[in-house]
Amino acid sequence: MDRRRRIAAYGICRAPDGRLLLVRASAATDRPGVWQVPGGGIEHGEHPADAVVREFAEKTGLTVEVRGLRAVVADVQTGPDAALHTDRIVYDVAPLGGTPREATAGSSDRVEWVEPGRLAGLPLMPFTAELFGRPVEPVPADRTVPSTAGTGHGTVTPAGGDRPARGQRFAAYGLVTDPAGRVLLTLIAPGFPGAGSWHLPGGGTDHGEQPVAALLRELAEEADQVGRVTALLDVSHRRNPAALGPEGYPIDWHAVRAIFRVVVDAPTAARVTEAAGGSTADAAWFPSAEAAGLPLTDVAAAVLPRLAP
Repeated sequence: MDRRRRIAAYGICRAPDGRLLLVRASAATDRPGVWQVPGGGIEHGEHPADAVVREFAEKTGLTVEVRGLRAVVADVQTGPDAALHTDRIVYDVAPLGGTPREATAGSSDRVEWVEPGRLAGLPLMPFTAELFGRPVEPVPADRTVPSTAGTGHGTVTPAGGDRPARGQRFAAYGLVTDPAGRVLLTLIAPGFPGAGSWHLPGGGTDHGEQPVAALLRELAEEADQVGRVTALLDVSHRRNPAALGPEGYPIDWHAVRAIFRVVVDAPTAARVTEAAGGSTADAAWFPSAEAAGLPLTDVAAAVLPRLAP
């Protein structure tokens, strides 16, 4: 079975009277009649927050602004020949203007403000049901999994070649501390992008894996620690048009990173385990002031100031 991936952004939008904006999937999709919060695939190099604003304009007719980050989840939709893993970034958004359309072309055929009490009677996408505390009903699996062409997590291979030219990657990282206030960092090994820089523990999620589960797995593999996720801090992205990694040739990589706050209640000496593979050369605990002076990756440098008193 073909395993595919995509990264998408969605928004929870409420009217002043508490109604929720939902869209209904059209007959042209693999899930006709099923409702969900508006959103869709992130384009290559696009920040997820920009993607949700664009998707709202395209699919609902509304102009919105992002007010906060709600959740980062993943799910797998299975068809006869493929399994599509979608990493979903969900924001809280507020309407600034526009009028919801009666219908939209393509993936949705209806846009509607829905009273919260009506949710119980609507067929909902599982991630949307979970967002609103409704029972999760599986989407029928006897339909074709939609194509991820032009979006998503996979790679794009140029015509006539067998080397991927670009790809998207979804990863989960942790700002990890212990009861003494030390911060845990990992050292990127030679031959990998960012070699010699200290990084947040974490890494790419596997097909079918939830972001939090992936982060705790990576924490065990890269530093031999058992952590506890306490909060979702941020979602960032970075596009490197010519990343040179172990493939041995440049690839246009677009990375989308979910950053979580993690506490290790019973820290031990950090060590890289065999399961981590070759990308992590070392792991260590540092006082936060000392960590700030190390050569850091962009994502580590951006998030460490959150530890300042």
